[in-house]
Amino acid sequence: MMDRSSTGVRFDIITLFPDFFTSPLQSSLIGKALAKGIAQVNLINPRDFTTDKHHRVDDEPYGGGAGMLLKPEPLFAAVESLPAIAPREIILVSPQGQPLQQSVLQELAQNYQQIVILCGHYEGVDERVRQNLVTREISLGDFVLTCGEIPALTLINGIVRLLPGTVGKVESLKAESFEAGLLDYPQYTRPATFRGWDVPEVLRSGNHGAIAQWRKSQQILRTQQRRPDLWQAWEEGFGGEGVEGKEWGEGEEGGEGGEMTNDQP
Repeated sequence: MMDRSSTGVRFDIITLFPDFFTSPLQSSLIGKALAKGIAQVNLINPRDFTTDKHHRVDDEPYGGGAGMLLKPEPLFAAVESLPAIAPREIILVSPQGQPLQQSVLQELAQNYQQIVILCGHYEGVDERVRQNLVTREISLGDFVLTCGEIPALTLINGIVRLLPGTVGKVESLKAESFEAGLLDYPQYTRPATFRGWDVPEVLRSGNHGAIAQWRKSQQILRTQQRRPDLWQAWEEGFGGEGVEGKEWGEGEEGGEGGEMTNDQP
């Protein structure tokens, strides 16, 4: 893990629409983190690196086909104009990339000082950008968006929130969905009864051991029911071992004095 005591993570975003980032980067915890210097975001428009009078950044694909491709020259020039701060990753957000998972965000947050993100448009980028400029491709999932700015914002948000100083309570990062390979447990706040729906009694008992066991069992059940793929990976990794002699999955849904069903928050 890198020592970030003296400088924050630098994000360089190569985007045709810099204004897309203005409001999101000024809001909430991310805006505060940037103001405190935990990270910095620089927006670079590849149009500024074109050499023709029309400032074209796209062209027709060789061999024919629908749509346009981003040209290599402006993208290479934009990235090469940046200072190279090691360790650095140059990311293209693309449906063809590595699926984004929490472990990827953790790796990027812990191991890189500079993260360059290329936002795709149209039908994609010239293959030479993938082969000779980009060091990694990342995908949000098996779907297509109109632009790469939304995935780029997702990466910035997911990485910055993991950096020291962004989130007030570090414990909250450790106890959320995916951090332990499982979905998060159900959570409740006041009032204790709302429209006849009660908060499980165990959560009001003050018994921290029982609360911890209830929460873990709920994580297991929720992951089994909603994300069997995650459950299988967790079970293979941890061998299905239980706590206090009980196999995971044996716990009852809900808690003593309060029933919890799938459609509750």
